[in-house]
Amino acid sequence: MTTSTTLLDRKTIEIIKSTVPVLAEHGEAITKRFYEMMFKNHPELLNIFNHANQKQGKQPKALANTIYAAAQYIDNLEAILPVVKQIAHKHRSLEIKAEHYPIVGEHLLLAIKDVLGDAATDEIIDAWGRAYGIIADVFIQVEREMYQESATKQGGWNGFREFTVAKKVKESSVITSFYLKAKDCGPISNYQAGQYISVRCKMNGEEYTHIRQYSLSDSPGKDYYRISVKQETSNGETPDGIVSNYLHNNVNEGDVLEVTAPAGDFVLNQENSDPVVLISGGVGLTPMISMLNTIVRDQPQRKVTFIHAAINGETHAMNEHVKNIVNKYENVTSYICYEKPTEDDRAENRFHKEGFIDDAWLKSILNNDNGEYYFCGPVPFMKVVNSTLKEFVPEEKIHFEFFGPADQLN
Repeated sequence: MTTSTTLLDRKTIEIIKSTVPVLAEHGEAITKRFYEMMFKNHPELLNIFNHANQKQGKQPKALANTIYAAAQYIDNLEAILPVVKQIAHKHRSLEIKAEHYPIVGEHLLLAIKDVLGDAATDEIIDAWGRAYGIIADVFIQVEREMYQESATKQGGWNGFREFTVAKKVKESSVITSFYLKAKDCGPISNYQAGQYISVRCKMNGEEYTHIRQYSLSDSPGKDYYRISVKQETSNGETPDGIVSNYLHNNVNEGDVLEVTAPAGDFVLNQENSDPVVLISGGVGLTPMISMLNTIVRDQPQRKVTFIHAAINGETHAMNEHVKNIVNKYENVTSYICYEKPTEDDRAENRFHKEGFIDDAWLKSILNNDNGEYYFCGPVPFMKVVNSTLKEFVPEEKIHFEFFGPADQLN
């Protein structure tokens, strides 16, 4: 990457850096316009991108943050290599290829010019054109290595592979698990606890295919992949989830789904035996269950604190499974927070805290600053957890995953 950035002359770097304040102010407007123009000219890309994230503005915001970071660190892209790798994992899982990058670059420059007007001088557009070429090359290089690794590992593959739904299990009132086995009965890629797969659905009445990424919710090393999907229903602000409702209502045992090989950099660190704290909200528990199952299987003496927040006992998935683990392993402790517990929840003392997870409660049950901390869930939940952990946990020990486009936690 150092060699790549040196291809940019000092003047180009200075021009790019000078546009940072403009990107901070107009970044989302630029990326929103970018997607509008690109999908108009290349509607086939709607087979790849998440339509809901476009409508809700999540994807334009995530792209704006990425462009902003790239502009800030254009002379030191190594500084944002972790972000590049995180995005590259998603791209590999979605089958983004090198030939897509020129299309993106063309429409990004058009959008910058369209939104900024005369302020986007030829000099600025030219500088951004050269800078985009460097940034694109970095992504292409990283993703090329990921595609090669995915295809050459035992049981690995590139592209979409057909998997049969071997079992469908209702885990709660809103979450259902799907056990997926390779239709060709061949071996499947192993993975690291915390990773995800992409599922592509072709639905009757829909012009384009829909792809969603779901965390694998069981320990690796099995002859199946398990995903546990929350049925997303309209809350007035967001519509029903197209794919989640399709999976819940239309996909049954024996049906076939198209899947890409596991990906993702939010993974359990098994190189040491330090204590682990797993904190989840709602369906954010899926990668945590994978991590928990993996620890008790491979490192049964490792201390684990499992903290989960749900609306109530009816929506709480895999509660019995976690309780069984806690009863079996003395080193595993579990805490539950219910936002709106039912009368049965109260009568049977199913939870430790009512309401939302907050700073004071987290601090009261977390007194170890030497462990590894992992969390996942709704963004407001993640912001609270992140803010609390940063007070007493070193940054390198804090790990989190967004379900959907990356957001800002600070």
